[in-house]
Amino acid sequence: MSRLKADIAIIGGSLGGVAACLAALRTGHRVILTESSDWLGGQVSSQGVSALDEHKYIESFGANRSYYEFREAIRNHYETRYGVRVLNPGGGWVSRLCFEPRVAEQIIREWLEPYLRTGQLHILYKTRPHRAEVNKHKLLSVSVKTAQGLQTLKAKYFLDATDLGELLPLSQTAYVSGAEGQAQTGETYAGKANSDEVQSFTYSFVVEYCPGENHTLSKPANYEYNRDHQPYTLAHDGGRQYRMFQQGEKGELPFWTYRRIFAAEQFNDPRRPNDLALINWPGNDFRFANLIDKPLYQQRKILRQAKDLALGFLYWLQTECPRDEGGYGYPELKLRKDIMGTRDGLAKQPYIRESRRILALETIRADDILEKDRLLRARHFGNSVGIGWYNLDLHRASKSTEESTFAATLPFQIPLGSLIPQTTLNLLPACKNLGSTHLSNGAYRVHPVEWAIGEAAGHLASFCLRTRQQPKTVWKNKAATRALQINLLNQGIPLSWLSNVPETAAQFQEAQVFALDYPDRLATDSFEIDLGALPQALTKP
Repeated sequence: MSRLKADIAIIGGSLGGVAACLAALRTGHRVILTESSDWLGGQVSSQGVSALDEHKYIESFGANRSYYEFREAIRNHYETRYGVRVLNPGGGWVSRLCFEPRVAEQIIREWLEPYLRTGQLHILYKTRPHRAEVNKHKLLSVSVKTAQGLQTLKAKYFLDATDLGELLPLSQTAYVSGAEGQAQTGETYAGKANSDEVQSFTYSFVVEYCPGENHTLSKPANYEYNRDHQPYTLAHDGGRQYRMFQQGEKGELPFWTYRRIFAAEQFNDPRRPNDLALINWPGNDFRFANLIDKPLYQQRKILRQAKDLALGFLYWLQTECPRDEGGYGYPELKLRKDIMGTRDGLAKQPYIRESRRILALETIRADDILEKDRLLRARHFGNSVGIGWYNLDLHRASKSTEESTFAATLPFQIPLGSLIPQTTLNLLPACKNLGSTHLSNGAYRVHPVEWAIGEAAGHLASFCLRTRQQPKTVWKNKAATRALQINLLNQGIPLSWLSNVPETAAQFQEAQVFALDYPDRLATDSFEIDLGALPQALTKP
């Protein structure tokens, strides 16, 4: 069995894992990064969810500097290739930035390449965690399965950036999965505890609209059953009835442009005359089983069923979907296998919405973030290590009779304690597996928030290595927490919601520190801060 050693080992190449990796590399540490597929990036690439779930202020403020650099790199890619500057390559109406998954994968690969050349970074593709060596709550090593056999990874800190929190049970880290009961969390809208109530997952796919052509698939397995029990429809929760290319009777925007990731008319390139749309819809949400804590053979069976469901939805779109002008079926929809880089045309991995979650020093509850009492911001955390905002968006859970939940939230923070397990000393969550609940996870799972979680975890591990402190010690010590926060601010990571002090501003750090320490002095009707009101000791000349 071969061995690899680094300062930080990141298990899982999810979006949060990539952000954590970049943070650790840019602060000078040696890193091992593993990935179960051959594409890094999780949501934005291998899982095919390349229409970013973001908040309404995203173009001006409300995310990390590095996340903005990633967004800009995507736009620059299309400008370089097609000679035209567009803000939204796909023009999809669900997001301000829709693009092809392989573009994200290419950007991530290019960003990491210099570190690979110098040997500072080692990446293991098609690799999964197998077992862990633990002594007195400290993780000593992780054995991983690679195409070449088992390898042992040794590091001072391990980050779990797998989408299902796969390292948690292996490392004996206490965790929860599924829905907590109200007695556990005190959340107003929590129901009964149910470990099987986990959000649905989705195999997404990309189709090209080819007028006058017929690209109908062979009928997938279990088609009739899936059609009738899913069911396959263009209707959405709440009774909204969508049409393919036209608006619905109540003004619903077209299904086709919902997650369109390439709008041909914007580029006028004869090599690419047709649109591409990403299909991630209730029709291919798999909610009949939960992957967490299932043996591998059972997971494979569930994933096969989920693939049949997704391909069945495409077959329904091609053969039975009501056409806008009358009749049924759109055989013109061509499954673009090359876009996802797979033989079956489905994403390399399913889009996982809900993970195992650590039992953390601080748990983010739904009541902390839900919209209420005309407040402008969510519950204040003075030890914030990042910010985010998205609605509490819960897709119908496995075997649940409940419909999907979509509830308004307030702009929120990521408390330091949510990244620190109660017992394990040197493991940190780096994506959806932070200390949240089944409910609050519905807001913390989206792209910019997962990026912020991962980047914060990477910097926390780096800070602990440099200062020779444990994460729990940093959390307990206000001076250490503040030193960590200053480090994050220096990296362009906002910790509070302020709109008029971008990270490039001279008073960015001072304004953010003021907001952390004096939340009661912030405006209640605007995200702007009165720079003139900052204490003299905090302002720069």
